[in-house]
Amino acid sequence: MNSQSGLPADLSRFGNVEGYSHYPKSVTPGLPAPAGGGLLKWYDIAEAEAPVTHKTSAMAQRFLAAETATGRLNLKGELGFVILHRCGGDFHFLLVSSWRNANEMWETVYAKTAEAADFSLFALPGPHRATFCVWELAAVNHERLAFSRYLHSARDDAAKRAYLGDMYQGGA
Repeated sequence: MNSQSGLPADLSRFGNVEGYSHYPKSVTPGLPAPAGGGLLKWYDIAEAEAPVTHKTSAMAQRFLAAETATGRLNLKGELGFVILHRCGGDFHFLLVSSWRNANEMWETVYAKTAEAADFSLFALPGPHRATFCVWELAAVNHERLAFSRYLHSARDDAAKRAYLGDMYQGGA
């Protein structure tokens, strides 16, 4: 240990995933989606060469509508956002986040594999769980800042429209 920084002298065994090479993805905003009494912004995340297809996006929107119509996902008039992330091939995450209790982000995670006919709830085992990957965090960070601006506003219709229109687009 380096007594000045509290860090080990050799950091070579930390933060490396053998064989991994990072690559860019893009975040593309879509139209807001009414869902379960809530109103959610929509983001697609994918590599530029393999974007989320219209078919998969439509499937995800239908699935979300069904989840909220049946009450399995109740968004109780909340604002929030959805991330449809094409992770590679035909594996997609559908991350539904809403702002609850004034300032908390709540999330429900769904996934669709190539073998599955539709999206389904994604089980997250164990106490230490994945949350967002670095690509998803580009949209999440934007949403955190946008919602903070909303919380500091009058929270009237104009402020809600400003929040819903404030979308991230770009690299992740």
